[in-house]
Amino acid sequence: MRFALSALAFGVVLLTAAVPGLTADVEAGKTAFKKCALCHSADAAKSNKIGPSLFGVVGRKSASLDNFSYSEGLQKFDHIWDEETLDLYLADPRGAVPGTKMIFPGLRDKVERDNVIAYLETLK
Repeated sequence: MRFALSALAFGVVLLTAAVPGLTADVEAGKTAFKKCALCHSADAAKSNKIGPSLFGVVGRKSASLDNFSYSEGLQKFDHIWDEETLDLYLADPRGAVPGTKMIFPGLRDKVERDNVIAYLETLK
């Protein structure tokens, strides 16, 4: 019985590590988003700032807002903003999209990125 419980606990740990965002903290992501909020709005009622509005970004095609002037690099990026793409971009924006206008160096911490992505997923 003890072995079965240990195996079950180990399986849960593996599953948690294998599924991005499974343990993400939306409230921590909202707090971490303050770094992004200098340039990006998260409010449906507010438009773009220096960067495009991130309201509804998850599931949206990159460089697709009509009322924002995107860099040539981001126009060529041609991706859907899903968890994997957001994680790649948020880790190193200029590395992921050469030519982006975004000067933010990125979020190096994976947990922080997962939390921000979980928060962005709530903006619908």
